[in-house]
Amino acid sequence: MNDATLWPTKIRLDRDKRVIAITYDDGRAESFDAEYLRVFSPSAEVQGHSPEQRRLIAGKSRVRIMAIEPVGNYAVRLTFDDGHNTGIFTWDYFGKLASERDSLWSGYLSELAQKGLGR
Repeated sequence: MNDATLWPTKIRLDRDKRVIAITYDDGRAESFDAEYLRVFSPSAEVQGHSPEQRRLIAGKSRVRIMAIEPVGNYAVRLTFDDGHNTGIFTWDYFGKLASERDSLWSGYLSELAQKGLGR
């Protein structure tokens, strides 16, 4: 499925501010944990300007999302309770995070373990 063609019709932050649920125009829904979004933020602070510059973000298992701001009609900016707010999450990027969730998360956990860091 080409997620680039999907359009969000509803974005909801749960009461605990730990999960965002997105419903798309085709009826599909995806949920994203705040920790997952924080450690895979598309910001330069996390991703760097090349794959070699990507930073491993640890210790975010309790992070919360404090605000969701629209950016044009193509993205949202999330503000986390640790002060991070520079990532622009496009609808395409949410699609990537959904479709690659298992491999991204297992890679993240492996990298934390290799470096002796915790969530």
